[in-house]
Amino acid sequence: MKAAVYEGPRTVRVKDVPDARIEHPCDILVKITTTNICGSDLHMYEGRTSFETGRTLGHENLGQVVEVGKAVSKVQVGDWVVLPFNIACGFCKQCEQGLTNYCLTMQPKADMAGAAYGFAEMGPYQGGQAELLRVPYGDFNALRLGEDAAERQLDYVMLADIFPTGYHATEMAGVKPGDQTIVYGAGPVGLMAAYSAILKGAGRVWVADHQPDRLRLAEEIGAIAINTADQDPAEVVKEATLGLGADNGCECVGYQAHDPQGQEDATLTMNGLIDTVRFTGGIGVVGVFLPEDPGGAEAQGELEAQGKIPLDFGMLWFKGQRIGTGQAPVKRYNRALRDLIVGGKAAPGFLVSHELGLDEAPSAYEHFDNRDDGWTKVVLHPDTAGDGAEGSSHHTTAELRREARAKGVEGRSHMNKRQLQEALGH
Repeated sequence: MKAAVYEGPRTVRVKDVPDARIEHPCDILVKITTTNICGSDLHMYEGRTSFETGRTLGHENLGQVVEVGKAVSKVQVGDWVVLPFNIACGFCKQCEQGLTNYCLTMQPKADMAGAAYGFAEMGPYQGGQAELLRVPYGDFNALRLGEDAAERQLDYVMLADIFPTGYHATEMAGVKPGDQTIVYGAGPVGLMAAYSAILKGAGRVWVADHQPDRLRLAEEIGAIAINTADQDPAEVVKEATLGLGADNGCECVGYQAHDPQGQEDATLTMNGLIDTVRFTGGIGVVGVFLPEDPGGAEAQGELEAQGKIPLDFGMLWFKGQRIGTGQAPVKRYNRALRDLIVGGKAAPGFLVSHELGLDEAPSAYEHFDNRDDGWTKVVLHPDTAGDGAEGSSHHTTAELRREARAKGVEGRSHMNKRQLQEALGH
């Protein structure tokens, strides 16, 4: 089968690898039809983690079941499923408490917790940027989708990670109806956190970033954009809240946060949130921070390379703020979020800017890593050869969506590129 394989810093190649297969009676085998490139993949792509060369990337995966193990009783061949990036057993101490993000069974290191597809330090599992994916404990880990799954893959694939992760940030921050919420980071997860806060009924949601294309998307969903290239988020929010600050905030950037000039500073967003959020407010941190950052000493410093950053803890303590951290337990949220999509209340596929064939993964990684204008979320379709996912048109999904909006085409928010082309007569 073909797969997107990591071969060193900023080097991804699509090559033939051994077919994924059933290895345990509880496994299922999924033909991947839609898989995303995530901001977390870029940490590995850039060589800033311990991710091994030769492994397949990809932890945001959706597809159709083609084989099931002998012990699988719920999932059936032919089912459309979306797969939480957390690989969990369902029966360890952590899973029994709903903490599937810290499963003890699937993580092979005794002093560690949590497993994921194609992710550094989270087990030996291959990623899903490939034609096939082995899914351990398929009955537990696969979320089955309805009859509209094939037509709404751009929405449903977001349930693998970024929609539940953004929602988790708002849960840890304590976002409630009417709240004033600040989100640091307008990448895919930050936009999902803002979207989740809006779905929860937050009164005002600000999104801070310095990427204009991403800030435009934030405004399209009803958030207030703060361009950090020329505005201080703390000043903007305090001026709008009688000097008090936001009720709560979400950190959706992580340890490679950098200023508009390109200088990395792992403290930038955390200390910004401590300043921006009011006394006794909550902060939810889903941006990735690591205890070790190979390559981080050159980019920031020796302490930062060890995961140690100078946090403004005195102000945090003085303001009585609460911080929640860590990866999202996707299964806690994905069923409810799926049903919001089914009911027409949520359409997270609005994020997608590009749909490409798996063969185009190397170029897609390069554009996404460069934060090139318009590359807000990249979806790969392993079941489509070469440039076929983008079709005969050279327009991107985002460009077609804008054209559809201008022409009043209904249902455009969840249409994939092929559907948009058909609706527009391309």
